Amino acid sequence: MTDYALDALKRKRAEMTGEIALCHARLQKLSEDLEHLDATLRLFAPDFVAESILPKVFTPPKSWSKRGEMSRTVLSALRVAKGPLTAREIASMVVAQRGLDNDPGILNVMTRRVAGVLRDKRERGLVRSIEETGLWLQWEVVR
Repeated sequence: MTDYALDALKRKRAEMTGEIALCHARLQKLSEDLEHLDATLRLFAPDFVAESILPKVFTPPKSWSKRGEMSRTVLSALRVAKGPLTAREIASMVVAQRGLDNDPGILNVMTRRVAGVLRDKRERGLVRSIEETGLWLQWEVVR
């Protein structure tokens, strides 16, 4: 029993050290590229100070989801609903649940994301759309 665990731990350690080696190689390449870029900038502006440019850090917007989070939220909303819901209704529930600003821009983004999830889940047979008169499709969980 412990042989399996030991083998799995060794395999995991090998994966992690390999990933660290790749990260070190990538860091080395980025450092070299940065040195070349600084040298090129000094050609055009000899008095250029590289530290005067602050690093730009990417921060994802609050409306982003972690992997699988949007699917779980959409399916959960459909499961507790008393009847079929539109993608817009589900999106407004998601916006309220996350405590985001209820402005048209975020609601439109969420509606597109919810609609994408719904189409994907329809292809997998988990939800179905009900075509009724109106602008929006109505969605429900396949039971």
